[in-house]
Amino acid sequence: MANLRQRQKESTRKRLLEVALDLFVTRGYVATTIDDIASAAGTTRVTFYAHFESRKDLMRALMGELNEILGRHTRPDTGGSTASPLVEAVRVGSRELLADWLRNQARQWPRIRPYILSATEASAVDPDIRSLFHEWIEDVVADVVEGLDAADRFDAAGRHFRGELAFANLDQTALYWMRGGGFDIDTAPEFDVMVEAWWRLVGTGGLR
Repeated sequence: MANLRQRQKESTRKRLLEVALDLFVTRGYVATTIDDIASAAGTTRVTFYAHFESRKDLMRALMGELNEILGRHTRPDTGGSTASPLVEAVRVGSRELLADWLRNQARQWPRIRPYILSATEASAVDPDIRSLFHEWIEDVVADVVEGLDAADRFDAAGRHFRGELAFANLDQTALYWMRGGGFDIDTAPEFDVMVEAWWRLVGTGGLR
C-alpha cells in the first residue's frame, strides 16, 4: 500500500510538471496561474502545494529535468550542475571537439525547446526565476572556466567573461532556432558561425 501511494504521488508530481510546461508554452508563464496548472492536471491547489511550494519551486524542478536531458550532473562541492564533456571540450580546445559538443547540444533543441522558452520568459518578469535561471547559466559558465583553468589558456582574469560570452552565443543561437529559425545544424552556416565563435572565444583558435 505504501508503494502504491508513493507511485501515485510521483505520478501526480510528474503530471503537474508536464501540464505546467505545456501551459507555460501555450499560454505564457505570466498568464498561467497555480490554479490553472492544478485544474489542467485534474487536481487541486492544495495538491499542488503538497508537491511544490511555489511556481519558482516548480520551475526549479523543470530545470532539474532540463539538466537530465542535457546530461548535466550535480556538482558535489556546490550543489550546482556540471557536464564533464563540456569541461573536456574546452580543455582540449580544438575546433573539432567543440563542434562535436555543440552539435550534441543542438540535437537536443527540439526536446528542450519548451524548457528554454518557458525559463526565458519567466526570468524576464519574475525576479525569483531570473535568479534561478542565472544560477543555471553560471553553472554552465563554471564548466567553461574549469576547462580553461585546466588548459591554462588565456588570462585567468578574463576566463569567466569568455565563458559568459560563449554561453550567450549558444543561448541566442538556440533561441533563434527555437523561435522559428529552424536551420539544419548539419548544413546551415549559422551552426558553423557558432562553432567559430566558440573556438575563438574559449578554444585554441583564440591563440592565433
